[in-house]
Amino acid sequence: MAQNSHEVTQLLIQWSNGDKAALDKLMPLIYEELRQLARHYMNRERAGHTLQTTALVNEAYLRLINRKQVHWQNRAHFFAIAAHLMRSILVDHARSHAYAKRGGGARKIALDEALAVSQQRAADVVALD
Repeated sequence: MAQNSHEVTQLLIQWSNGDKAALDKLMPLIYEELRQLARHYMNRERAGHTLQTTALVNEAYLRLINRKQVHWQNRAHFFAIAAHLMRSILVDHARSHAYAKRGGGARKIALDEALAVSQQRAADVVALD
């Protein structure tokens, strides 16, 4: 484990310095640990969650590699940022789910405006009253 940790740290530093090949060597070393981290967060979510562990890992991976000007200090720094990103992804997913559940981008109409749309409906409402 210590050798793996040291190797991950060295690859992270090389990647920070612009070595794209270091990222290719790094991913097989960290992928399973990213999956374990994602599994940990997904186990804390509600049953029937629509986001899967693999999707969470993939989204976090994409956000990690697109980060600019990050100077990775070590393996722990990398996984701390990965954990933060995973939590952020889950929060964003929950917000979008709640947004869609609450009508999303549907146009809101005041009750008075809805009655004014049709005179026939207005007569029906008055008769009902």
